[in-house]
Amino acid sequence: MNTLERKTTNSSGIEKATLFVEMRGIVKCFPGVLANDQVDFELRGGEIHALLGENGAGKSTLMNILAGLYRQDSGIIKVKGNPVYFSSPRDAIRAGIGMVHQHFMLVPSQTVTENVLLGLDDPRFLLRLPDFDSKVADLGERFGLKVDPRAKIWQLSVGEQQRVEIIKMLYRGTDVLIMDEPTAVLAPQEIEGLFMTLRAMIAGGKSVIFISHKLQEVTAIADRVTVLRRGKVMAAGLTTAGVTRQELACQMVGREVIFQLDKKPGKPGEIVLDVNDLHAENDKGLPALRGVSLNVRSGEIVGLAGVAGNGQRELSQVISGLRKCTQGHVLLNGDLVSNCNTLFGIQHGMAYVPEDRTHVGTAPNLSVTDNVIMKKYRQAPISKHGLLDMTSATKFANELKQAYDIIVPNVATPVRLLSGGNLQRVILAREISGQPAFMVAVQPTRGLDVGAIEGVHRLLLTQREAGAAVLLISEELEELLSLSDRVYVIYEGKIMGEIKVDVEEPDQSLIETVGLMMTGTPLDQIPKEGAAAHV
Repeated sequence: MNTLERKTTNSSGIEKATLFVEMRGIVKCFPGVLANDQVDFELRGGEIHALLGENGAGKSTLMNILAGLYRQDSGIIKVKGNPVYFSSPRDAIRAGIGMVHQHFMLVPSQTVTENVLLGLDDPRFLLRLPDFDSKVADLGERFGLKVDPRAKIWQLSVGEQQRVEIIKMLYRGTDVLIMDEPTAVLAPQEIEGLFMTLRAMIAGGKSVIFISHKLQEVTAIADRVTVLRRGKVMAAGLTTAGVTRQELACQMVGREVIFQLDKKPGKPGEIVLDVNDLHAENDKGLPALRGVSLNVRSGEIVGLAGVAGNGQRELSQVISGLRKCTQGHVLLNGDLVSNCNTLFGIQHGMAYVPEDRTHVGTAPNLSVTDNVIMKKYRQAPISKHGLLDMTSATKFANELKQAYDIIVPNVATPVRLLSGGNLQRVILAREISGQPAFMVAVQPTRGLDVGAIEGVHRLLLTQREAGAAVLLISEELEELLSLSDRVYVIYEGKIMGEIKVDVEEPDQSLIETVGLMMTGTPLDQIPKEGAAAHV
């Protein structure tokens, strides 16, 4: 039987013809990098197909080729059995293929409908917005994408903006939707809403390619999964019903990955970080922190949960000395550090792992050695009589390279040439080697593969066991609940409440409670059940 005539049953129980999209022998090279090496990929009609892989495995490159953003160097693409050649995203959309990028491409000052219509040939001369508002509303209702067509984009939540991006693709008649890390900026309830939308699309005969590094989500939503490693296919079209997270992780990184953290019972000591009634403004001069109060004790990890853009970035910057506060104070071991410079914080035992590794966490054009000595170049043995001793500095860098498993040819290599995981190891090596009393870590595993995430988690737990106080700011709820002893939730610059995490496996009630707080419901207004009842 011809492959185009085979049948399959998807998660919604609908039988669909296979191979809506077929990619064969795809090769794509960039200077010095073979991003895709003879990659084969198949997408069936009416299925959700997940694409997994480490950083640099070639996932985004492959999907950018399918979406018309790149041209492959060799290989063929077929849609419904017919060869196609895409020179632009418009060509891909004409063939029924659209992509929703992780960073949305919307015009904030325009309405939902105006954003949906941007770039279309119709309407050409006369725009009757009420008519198109109705069409957009009907389309959203059909696929469970409720959003006000007349609302401005800046008035919408992140989850609602994502719905607008999906509506844009559906309005253009796409049959295949490529979603790049679609849950990265969503709260748990919004993720479940997205999954309901994707299932509705599948029930309507659409197909979805789901790019994600969250294995739990992949096994929950996808019908099949393809794994890439270093540009090659390691596993093609595995049925998720018959595969475990451990097996997928092993295919991704080429070794066994341990998901169960060895987190010993904590014994918190005295308060190290004390934040009281903190107010601060964002880069636009608008209020970002509105009376934030929290504390972190020695020997514990305290998590800060929240959807992106609710004041986490500004809080970390005020604590580390990169931003001024307008009211309130930050104490580190009893010393006032708010509105002091960064050197003052360093001298008082503070370590800072910033969200932006490239522009804030490192000097990209400098070597690994130069980057790891940035906090020690004033001290012996690296500094002798006011001059740098590069022999000692190189020795120190090589010791950290070995201890933190930094994969680099030599420590003279510029850090801009390192992968995301290795760059994060350089930052952690520099910060932890100073044996800090307090560390603030912002999104320490964002964009990292499961192997690198495992290493970062171990380093954070090691700091906890050494008696350091750690403030972990992350949008990964599973990460926060597995690492933290306590979790604060922030929404629009205010703390919604504090939860003590004293269970090995947080039950659904605790996750739902945190999710409600992330969307603006204070803890004292949420009925307590299950693990959440013990807060």
